Amino acid sequence: MNEILQVATFAGQIILESGGETYRVEDTILRICKTFGAEQAESFVTPTGIMTSILHKGEIYSLTKRVVSRTVDLNKIDKVNDLSRNILSRNLTVDQFKEELIKINEGERYSSMVTLFFSAFGAGSCAILFGGTIKDMFSAFIIGLLIRLITLKGNELRINFFFINVISGALTAILAVILQKLGLASGIHQTIIGSIMLLVPGLAITNAIRDTIAGDLVSGLTRAAEAFFIAISIAVGTGAGLSICMRVLGGI
Repeated sequence: MNEILQVATFAGQIILESGGETYRVEDTILRICKTFGAEQAESFVTPTGIMTSILHKGEIYSLTKRVVSRTVDLNKIDKVNDLSRNILSRNLTVDQFKEELIKINEGERYSSMVTLFFSAFGAGSCAILFGGTIKDMFSAFIIGLLIRLITLKGNELRINFFFINVISGALTAILAVILQKLGLASGIHQTIIGSIMLLVPGLAITNAIRDTIAGDLVSGLTRAAEAFFIAISIAVGTGAGLSICMRVLGGI
């Protein structure tokens, strides 16, 4: 039972760290526990922790897991979901199931170069979407490349997301003004908006709404607060960058 508890919690941890909803984590944990023979199972998940307990032959087993890092990896979520739903059809033992989870958790993501390129491409596309020109797209592409690079390095160094977004927002505003002064961007607003779309907490907002609708009010409010502070950090950084440009250049 201890092994079942640990492997089920590990599966939930992978989903939660990859950006999955809390109700999805709870459902996966309960499914795994019951599939492997637990009589009863309960799980309570928040964005920062997992608490699981199972009952078997009158004995209660409990485990609490702290989750400190969260990212976005829908591929891992899909693989864990698929694996948890096919335990019986694949005749997996607890040890085999754990080995499969380790493979999923240690699986390679897209390379840094691919991530940087498509992040920059997304920023440039958003600049066009918000009414920018080809020049704005090119400028947003460059800024988006630098923003994603800062984000990746900041995550490696475990820098707080608030400071990463403040720095990225400030850099976006400063570079947009400089590129506009050099004639490489037509509109500052379109360039800035297109670039900071990479920082907008779209997944956090979506999960906050889905968790709230599913009845997970604690997780829903927590994710909403996280999205709110990310938005504030973006605004603070961008405003600070524009303020610096106005002081140094005497206007925009």
